[in-house]
Amino acid sequence: MVQHGIPQPPSRQLADLLRAQITSGDLVPGQRLPSIVDLATEYHVTTGTVQKALRILKSEGLIISVPSYGTFVAERN
Repeated sequence: MVQHGIPQPPSRQLADLLRAQITSGDLVPGQRLPSIVDLATEYHVTTGTVQKALRILKSEGLIISVPSYGTFVAERN
């Protein structure tokens, strides 16, 4: 769960949580991630925080966004 009031920003915490799910295989390549609103609700953060976390994961090549379809776990190289 994302903790508030600690030095690490919530967006980084969320990125870490989702990264762990991807690397452990809980989220598999090609799997669609929940919507930004659903992630915000699940982790008790703002949609802006979710967007920042997803940008982090996208920059790492862990997820891809497909306009009008959603965000998916990227295929592993």
